[in-house]
Amino acid sequence: MVTIKKVETKKELKQFIRFNYELYKDNQYSVPDLYEDMLNTFSDKNAAMEFCDAVYFLAYKDGKIVGRVAGIINNKANKTWNLKNVRFGWIDFIDDQEVSKALIEAVEEWGREKGMDTIQGPLGFTDMDAEGMLIEGFDELSTMATIYNYPYYPNHIEALGFEKDADWIELLMTVPKETGLPERLKKIAEIVMKKYDLHIKKYSSTKEISKEYGHELFNIINEAFKPLFGYSELSEKQIEQYIKMYLSVVDPKLVSLVTEANGRLVAVGISMPSLSKALQKAKGKLFPFGWYHMLKALKWKKPKILDLMLVGVLPEYQSKGVNAVLFYDLLPIYVSEGYDYVETNPELELNSKVQSQWIYFERRQHKRRRCFKKSL
Repeated sequence: MVTIKKVETKKELKQFIRFNYELYKDNQYSVPDLYEDMLNTFSDKNAAMEFCDAVYFLAYKDGKIVGRVAGIINNKANKTWNLKNVRFGWIDFIDDQEVSKALIEAVEEWGREKGMDTIQGPLGFTDMDAEGMLIEGFDELSTMATIYNYPYYPNHIEALGFEKDADWIELLMTVPKETGLPERLKKIAEIVMKKYDLHIKKYSSTKEISKEYGHELFNIINEAFKPLFGYSELSEKQIEQYIKMYLSVVDPKLVSLVTEANGRLVAVGISMPSLSKALQKAKGKLFPFGWYHMLKALKWKKPKILDLMLVGVLPEYQSKGVNAVLFYDLLPIYVSEGYDYVETNPELELNSKVQSQWIYFERRQHKRRRCFKKSL
């Protein structure tokens, strides 16, 4: 028999976080979240709590924890899209249909009590959290910003009556080390820069980037992502949080800023060395020695793969070739720094604007993930 218990103590929250580590400790493709980050995510320190309601459940069987799930209501997203959705997120469970059923039913019941009429997931508090259940690419190394799950997960969810809500795809692109910057990309970028009087700005420190363009950078993300599936606009408090979270660790060389002549920011691209292997070695913890593996990957012995963390272009400049300008700047740096591959973050499969920017690269789609939904 499965028992569901609401997480109410700090001890139980730690168990909630650690269950994922235990379930995937021997899996070569799973990348653990940073434990310290997860503690902050599920606490009042998370700026998204200003407009989200949340509850966390643990599943027990024979006195042992066998599953976990978060229930989330993003009130801002619901208001923006005129929906009454409850989200399930951070879901993990053993291969036991009784367990997955009990977890989902706990979120459904909580959602009904809150007046919701649809359940969807896996989703986090906002789009800046990992989202989507892996349905293809189980034998590919995961990334710091995405979810890894066993192949049985989607089977369980479909058996519970869920259907597809949206799919994201991920691409692995080869850095053209032999041929260098593609001539077509170079020509387009130079034409676009001349036509719109655009300029590439580079800085020697992330402190300078944060000071000059920190808020503007995330405002671009807000504008660029606004029309996309389920997006809820980042608040000022969230922007402050993400400036500290992202810009404090990135290499300024791997940040591309495109501005108008007057300095107004119109596009941004941020890459960083893949931390997947480092996080696996650290087992998700910075202390006592996890920080060493992270710092090594960022500074000393960089991996051969880059994660493309954020790409955003103001709507008025989309479909005008501005993305080419970003990679006109970044590609030569990828080559000179010795990277072999660039991995994209999840992109909505129907977002042709984003996917068209990869036409200059040798690439393969290596992962697909899905958000499911069901009427309550």
